[in-house]
Amino acid sequence: MIISVTQAYQFFNELDDIVFVDCRYDLNDPTRGEKLFVAKHIKGAVYVDLEKHLSGEVKTTGGRHPLPNLNEFTQLLADKGIDESTTVIAYDNNRAFASRFCWMLKYIGHEKVFLLNGDLDEWEDNGYPVDTGIETIQPKQTYGAIKLKQHLIADVQKVRSSINSATVCLIDSRHPDRYSGKHEPIDKKAGHIPSAVNYEWINVIDETGKFKSKDELEEHFSDLKKYDEIIVYCGSGVTAAPNVLSLMYAGYENVRLYIGSFSDWISYPNNEIAKL
Repeated sequence: MIISVTQAYQFFNELDDIVFVDCRYDLNDPTRGEKLFVAKHIKGAVYVDLEKHLSGEVKTTGGRHPLPNLNEFTQLLADKGIDESTTVIAYDNNRAFASRFCWMLKYIGHEKVFLLNGDLDEWEDNGYPVDTGIETIQPKQTYGAIKLKQHLIADVQKVRSSINSATVCLIDSRHPDRYSGKHEPIDKKAGHIPSAVNYEWINVIDETGKFKSKDELEEHFSDLKKYDEIIVYCGSGVTAAPNVLSLMYAGYENVRLYIGSFSDWISYPNNEIAKL
């Protein structure tokens, strides 16, 4: 699922039904990602926006980035030239937003989806083609049938039942200060879900900004081998996604994303919160 820039370029040359998806986004400047796309992107790429396309309406519960309506999401895919048989390669500027998009495609049962383990700069440095402006898209009539993979997602009830479980591990993907409750810059409450352990998502990325090797990730997550199932969360279900994909890449099969994450958890007054 995680492929190099060189591998992606081979697909670019060899496959007819392939779409690159630019997922660049800036949480501090919601318009910046699309501006970057218009300025320069992989030739033929389309753009998706975290807030507009990869998130649904924020409600009392569900967290800050709930899933969008799946009918609307699959219509978006069709409008972007993607159907169930298309090979999709996603990229961004930090691995988190593309990971969210790739996880969503896996959740609806899309088989040929890959995350580019590199960025636009590396693509261009290799002499591979880029373009500017808005691409002319040949839409698909429909996306096709979706086959939801319910084993990839966890809701609040699943998380509640997994606290202090001997067979299920809860992973908090946020910075240690947010996990401990010492500092909370976004959510109204601080701390973590009881019994969760902290694996900050950025630690699956190396000093070059790429995902670490399979061997390195196996070592990074080695303490989790004793669990039958792993549930991963962050603040709102975005930066948890790189941890999810990394766990899968390292060979863990039963990995769920708590899509509402901590911002959903704290929306229920009776849910307990732990601090260090």
